[in-house]
Order: sequence, then structure tokens, then C-alpha cells
Amino acid sequence: MSAGRVRSYLMEHGVAYETNSHPLAFTASEVAEAEHVPGHHLAKAVMLMAGDDLVMAVVPGDDMVEPTKAAAAFNVEEVRLAEEAEFSPSFPDCEVGAEPPFGSLYGVPMVVDSGLSSSRITFNGGTHTESITMGLEDYLTLTHSKRADLVTAAG
Repeated sequence: MSAGRVRSYLMEHGVAYETNSHPLAFTASEVAEAEHVPGHHLAKAVMLMAGDDLVMAVVPGDDMVEPTKAAAAFNVEEVRLAEEAEFSPSFPDCEVGAEPPFGSLYGVPMVVDSGLSSSRITFNGGTHTESITMGLEDYLTLTHSKRADLVTAAG
């Protein structure tokens, strides 16, 4: 199982990318370590419920979503973390918890944190053993993403 639709979409648009295999990794920090990239170069998809709607916040791998900021970005009163049963059906070609940050390909509205600013990003490729690396500008162009401040301020 892998996010074949992401790779197909990238190929269809002529975007350069690399796929990487790594040991089993479930958390953003484990993926960053396995891929030998800093956590802030990892684009982490965080699935949220905005009322009854599933949405995706894409943040640097070493950051946490601030619910108040995410609610403002999605123009709702409040958000909460989505439960697996609420988001897994929307990503049928992905292992649960390894969703790539391409909500638009899955019919899920998304916002990308303004702090995601590395020239190249790495993200889950649909499994816990595969990731994809590509240019941030290509990613932002392809996803047509709104940018907003979504993360907790550094303490």
C-alpha cells in the first residue's frame, strides 16, 4: 500500500521528486531520523476535525499544531485532532498515520504552516517505510495551499 496517486500526480506535472525507503517509522521524529533530515524539513500532515469536516494541517515535523491558530486558518470556531476512524476512509491507498500532505488529492481541505520553509521537504509516502522528497516551491504550486501560522510558539 502506498500513495500511488501522489507519485502519479507528481509525474503527470513533471515535478522532480525522490522516493526513499527506510526502516519502520511511525512518528515524524522517527521518519526524520530515518531519512537523516532535520525535523523542520519534514512536512507532517495532521488530520483535524473542523466541526464535522475533515481538514489537514501541514506543519514542520518538529512542531505541534496550535488548535486556536488552526481554527482561525480554517475559519471555524474550534478544531480537534481527528480519530483514525474519521480520516482513514479518505486515504484508502495509505497506511493509517502515513498520509502524505496532499489533502487536495483526497478531497480534504488543507492549510500549510508558514513556518514550513526549507527549500526541499520530505514527507510520508503513504506507508511507514516510504517517504518522498521534493522542492517546497513545487509542492506549494501543486497543492495550491493556503499558508497560515498553525503551530505553537517556541517556548
